[in-house]
Amino acid sequence: MISYLVLVVEDDAEIALLLEKYLDRSGYRTVRASTGNTALAHVRMLRPDIVVLDVGLPDIDGFDVLTRIRTHSSVPVIFVSAMADDTDKLLGLKLGADDYVTKPFNPQEVVARIGAVLKRSSGLTENKVMRHDNIEVQLDAHLAIVVTKGMRVELPLTATEFRLLACFIRFPFKAFDRASLLDACMPESDALDRTIDTHIANLRRKLVDCDQGGYITTVRGIGYRFARSAGV
Repeated sequence: MISYLVLVVEDDAEIALLLEKYLDRSGYRTVRASTGNTALAHVRMLRPDIVVLDVGLPDIDGFDVLTRIRTHSSVPVIFVSAMADDTDKLLGLKLGADDYVTKPFNPQEVVARIGAVLKRSSGLTENKVMRHDNIEVQLDAHLAIVVTKGMRVELPLTATEFRLLACFIRFPFKAFDRASLLDACMPESDALDRTIDTHIANLRRKLVDCDQGGYITTVRGIGYRFARSAGV
């Protein structure tokens, strides 16, 4: 059995210890950081499999920490925060988080969310490699590659974005409603259907950055379809 390394970023020692105890019982390894700067150092040096990140940290807030992580890593990130407003949740997802849990929380739920995100990020094994036009998805390696200008460029996707892209490429030209995409890409989450819009927007932007715009089209009254627009 794989023993995943979980980075717990939490300045409240009691909460951090509680999470570590439940994670240890579930077979995870843990490392703790009580500040944002320490968390950034751990991500670079220890390469955790997933990060559980508090928003309210004493030096830099969790949103800033995630922004900096996403400049060099697609490690899955779950926010655990007392900030329960939908605006904060959507901001976290827009920045690249894979899930958002509000305090107070049931530690067993957090452990379940961690397992679900790790499963989404590493458990896709139906077809090893899928391709559509210039886009290639390698499921075992958890890599999304774009062939552009004669070069192979890796797309820096989060776990949820990767699963979305894999879902689209597995069923090109199919119109998905938001609920179906949410169920396929975040099955254990209680996120609102509209959070898919945020993940779609992030995926679209990253495709455009690699000269692959026009693939994800909005189907009015339904949701989204993966098919390059005519003339693009």
